[in-house]
Amino acid sequence: MSALFDSHCHLEHPRFENDLDAVLARMAENNIERCLLAGSDRETSEAITAMITRVPHLYGAVGTHPHEARTFQDSDLTQMAAWIALSRIVAVGEIGLDYYYDHSPRDTQREVFEKQLQFAHKHNKPAVFHVRDAHGDMLDILSANKASLPAGVLHCYSGSVESARQYLDMGYYLSFAGPITFRNATKLAETATYCPLDRLLIETDSPYLAPEPQRGKRNEPAFIRYVAMRVAALKGIDIDSLARITMENTCLLFNINPAQ
Repeated sequence: MSALFDSHCHLEHPRFENDLDAVLARMAENNIERCLLAGSDRETSEAITAMITRVPHLYGAVGTHPHEARTFQDSDLTQMAAWIALSRIVAVGEIGLDYYYDHSPRDTQREVFEKQLQFAHKHNKPAVFHVRDAHGDMLDILSANKASLPAGVLHCYSGSVESARQYLDMGYYLSFAGPITFRNATKLAETATYCPLDRLLIETDSPYLAPEPQRGKRNEPAFIRYVAMRVAALKGIDIDSLARITMENTCLLFNINPAQ
């Protein structure tokens, strides 16, 4: 199988601290050539910047997740500006809105999201978007900022085909994770089928959302092959073509030289 790019994972998570070397070895064994680690707050973003300096072919995004929006301070933007100057910090994220858990007040989520959205545009970095049960407000905010939007991806996409159409019309990518393999994921399968190949990414969101047949286990980048196989089947193409296309798309979005 051609090399794969896990476009969103959390290898800095404590669930990997005891066997990270083994996880990285399984990545290599399964031809997972690259991974992007997404930050959730200042602490995880700092851990990611440290990890990518030690491990080749890991890339990072830094930012404040909507769950942590209540902890955000404007001084975090100054620190983010320093981090994105590093060669393998390639995006701002994950940022967005989450009305499913509401760990932070919704008005705070919206305010912090807009600040980071503007930051990404100012610094010419793509954004990694997290959105759950909040597509209406997300689309409203993006539409209100349409003159100054960064490039970006809707990670672990879980919305409808109708919302997907609007994101795609704005130029965004959609990324599909483990839930695309679940037996009851009919609507998600419809959305993946609808998504054009040139706007398609795949991810694990490790350690969360392990795909079938690993569901219920700790997820890890090596499991992205199951996502790739399912998406390839939905698109009616072979796995090598899917791997090549998603590698090209991910490198293009995050301005990564595929030869390096």
